[in-house]
Amino acid sequence: MKKFNFLLLFILSILIFSCGSNNGNKKSDFSLNISEKKKEFSQNEILKASISSKENKNFDSVAYFIGTKRLASGITADLSFELNSVLLGNQELIAVVYYDSTKDTLQKSIKIMSAKAPKVYTYEIVNTYPHQTDAYTQGLEFHNDTLYESIGQYGKSKLRKTELETGEVYKEISLEDEYFAEGITILDDRLLLLTWQEGQGFIYDPNTFERQGTFAYNSSKEGWGLCNNMEKIYKSDGSEKIWILDPETLAEKSFIQPTTNTAIKSKFNELEWVDGLIYANTYQFPSVAMINPENGTIEGIINFKGLQDKLGNKDSLDPNNDVLNGIAYNAATGKLYVTGKKWDTLFEVKIMEK
Repeated sequence: MKKFNFLLLFILSILIFSCGSNNGNKKSDFSLNISEKKKEFSQNEILKASISSKENKNFDSVAYFIGTKRLASGITADLSFELNSVLLGNQELIAVVYYDSTKDTLQKSIKIMSAKAPKVYTYEIVNTYPHQTDAYTQGLEFHNDTLYESIGQYGKSKLRKTELETGEVYKEISLEDEYFAEGITILDDRLLLLTWQEGQGFIYDPNTFERQGTFAYNSSKEGWGLCNNMEKIYKSDGSEKIWILDPETLAEKSFIQPTTNTAIKSKFNELEWVDGLIYANTYQFPSVAMINPENGTIEGIINFKGLQDKLGNKDSLDPNNDVLNGIAYNAATGKLYVTGKKWDTLFEVKIMEK
């Protein structure tokens, strides 16, 4: 009798669990269809999709999503949605079909591209300042008119404060040899420093450089660049994603994908918040992308080609480690500065549309 009761209970539990949702173990009775079988869209296009049933099975309602954004819901099987309010990049179109007290979740991968090509910008050198040639620059940031810099490479990673006019280092600490320092940003009297492949970042007091804690990366595997807009923290990891971190817990909550009208871009290294946009240099290229943080649109590209020719130590640089890297914006003065790995010069630049 005990065996029978146990078996009955086991069967009933399976039946109850199965009533909630189609968990993917059986083939759905419904299909998600995108008009013209398209897989790539521009953000100014209308996405049209529908639900069909192979055996004319009835459903109660359908809810459509791109990622977590609800597009529409109701008893109709059809979707017609203008894409100008969704995130760009690689996305999942999801349809949740409710029927017979259960539901099926269907999805298809799509790409959403920017509606316009990015504008092209050039630069004018306004001023030049000395820069320490031992600095394998990873992060560069102004805070209270003080210039902070993080320096990478194993066994050589450092965090320092420098004097803009002279390039003099007036405070510096070294990281342990097992850490490769990456980008930095300062928010709410916390200096955040990424490490490259060590899976964690460090929290410092920006005045004393006393280490106050650590934070994990969660979903991303590497640390590249950081910036903030006083409310959110943005983190690059070398992939096509720029992560948005919770400013309190520093957990990766969501992400954008920097996208043009033709491609989803990656390898963004140093990040800087400049007048509502994320400025991001592309690793090993003399260019900086101007990224809309709301949806990932690359609105502009600053071409810094030729800037390296202005260096005093150009001929002595290792060609594998001489790239543009380091963007600092002083919001109090409206001035923008750039440098590179082991460059002897920090440039104040003015950006102009080409």
